[in-house]
Amino acid sequence: MQPYGTMDPPGLRIAAWSGPRNISTALMRSFGARADVHVCDEPLYAHYLKATGLPHPMAAQIQEQHECDLDKVIQWLTGPSENSSEIFYQKHMAHHLLDDMPRDWVGSLRNVFLIREPRAMLPSLLQIIPGSGLMDTGLPQQVELFDQETQRTGSPPPVIDSADLLRNPRDILGALCEVLGIGFDEAMLSWPRGTRPTDGCWAEAWYGNALDSTGFAPYRQSVATLPDGQEELLAQCEELYELLAPHRLRSQS
Repeated sequence: MQPYGTMDPPGLRIAAWSGPRNISTALMRSFGARADVHVCDEPLYAHYLKATGLPHPMAAQIQEQHECDLDKVIQWLTGPSENSSEIFYQKHMAHHLLDDMPRDWVGSLRNVFLIREPRAMLPSLLQIIPGSGLMDTGLPQQVELFDQETQRTGSPPPVIDSADLLRNPRDILGALCEVLGIGFDEAMLSWPRGTRPTDGCWAEAWYGNALDSTGFAPYRQSVATLPDGQEELLAQCEELYELLAPHRLRSQS
């Protein structure tokens, strides 16, 4: 399996692009459990809230405590590493990429895509944020970035399906580390419960069970029901999901 991209450790910068309700916090915990990794949590969120004015919980506090200046955030995400011995793992929500935001900077990172089957993801999202539309799922932005990176590098970047990861975290993480050109670390399979200094200030309000987790939860098939009138949205999500799913990393066992 050939490593994706051209940047080699040390100083590797990994951008993990997810939609909401895709176990992105657990994946951040997994990388954060490594001694050679520094993580950041949704660095585009404050700018997203400032630009959209959306009434998310803690919106004012998030903008006060986190950087809203997009240029400064991008410079930090892509600029020279303060510690070249560390891997910089960036947890991104793809829907934070607004239409008028630049995309060229993404090419300086090693990009990974985390997806979840829409029939499981969408009911969970709509329960938490009723009225969510297609752009709020992050799927259009994920497909856009995936296509951009495939064209730039000449090969598809790695895709992880959350169900595959929960079914066999050791194999999927091992495959991801191989593609990224780093060694797998057993520390990625467990972590202490609770918040981290690197968590966004919204962690207590948003992360729920993730704060009590000490590892990847066993996979359980979703039994959530799609709200009435959302069949068209589900079909749109499934169409985009099917563009990414064939490229997902597979377990070897």
